[in-house]
Amino acid sequence: MDAMDPGNPRDPGKTPGSVPGTEPGGEAQDVPPAYFGIGCMSVVVGFAGGGMIAVLIAKAWGSATKCAADTETGAPCGWNTFWLYGAVIGAVLVPVVTIWLLRRGRKRARNSQRG
Repeated sequence: MDAMDPGNPRDPGKTPGSVPGTEPGGEAQDVPPAYFGIGCMSVVVGFAGGGMIAVLIAKAWGSATKCAADTETGAPCGWNTFWLYGAVIGAVLVPVVTIWLLRRGRKRARNSQRG
C-alpha cells in the first residue's frame, strides 16, 4: 500500500468521505464560523443594496404618480419609506439565499463524492 492509495489512513486528504464540511461517515456537518462570517458580510451587502434598489423604485413610483421630487436634492417623495423596506428585505433575503446556495453546493459535492 503506497502513500497515495485512497484507502491509506495516513493520507487524510484522500480517504473516502473526506469532503470538507462532512464527517467520515459522509454526513453533513454545519460549519458555524464560516456561515457566521458569510452571513454577516451578506447582511451588510443586502442592507445597502436593497436600500439603493428601493430608492430607484421610489424614483420610478414618484414619476408614475406625478409626485414632485425635492427641488434642492432631487430626492423622490417618500424615499425614506421605500429605503427602509428595501433595506430590511435585502438584509434578510441576501443572507438567506447566500447560505442556502452554499449549503446546496456542499450537499452536491458530498453526493458527487459518493458516486
